[in-house]
Amino acid sequence: MTFISFLFAACLLAITPGPGLAYVVARTVNGGRQEGLASCLGTSLGGMVHVLASSLGLSLIIAESAMAFNLLKYIGAAYLVYLGIRILRRDEQLDVTPTNGSQGCSRAFTEGIVVESLNVKTALFFLAFLPQFVSPNEPLIAQLVLLGCICVMLNTLVDIAAVFAAHRLIKSDLARTARARLLNRLSGVTIIGIGTFLALTRRET
Repeated sequence: MTFISFLFAACLLAITPGPGLAYVVARTVNGGRQEGLASCLGTSLGGMVHVLASSLGLSLIIAESAMAFNLLKYIGAAYLVYLGIRILRRDEQLDVTPTNGSQGCSRAFTEGIVVESLNVKTALFFLAFLPQFVSPNEPLIAQLVLLGCICVMLNTLVDIAAVFAAHRLIKSDLARTARARLLNRLSGVTIIGIGTFLALTRRET
């Protein structure tokens, strides 16, 4: 029953919009399906960084250290705002060819890792969420890694679904340029909003 509860909660959290989801949609709009999928792989690896950090206790250090928390928080927030502004600045460059703003799968992959790795909210989420579903009678680290991997897998599946949906939407008819610009703007504004919210987040005491 506990595992079912975990899966239900993890699925709800996976479909909640975040910087990773907004980024993969923006990459799909600007660079096509291949770059979108490359960014999904990047965000999944970035999520694994938080899984391993939480399992090894590094997230606990960040949560308890005001200096470490604020440093990671502001770096992550600044990067998200920068990324969102850059996405919005490419808005007018979009045309009916969805790969007009292509920057390469390698860059999409790398930026995906950075976007998710610098999200301090993800680190604190894993730290607060995963321990609620572990058994005290089983090895703790192994359980945390397993549950974290399941969360990352679900998030990645949602990201991939978003990539295919965005790709299909922008190539469906002659209105794809307008749709591409709308998706691009929504992604850029969402990323900036999340970055701003992250910067204003206070560490709970």
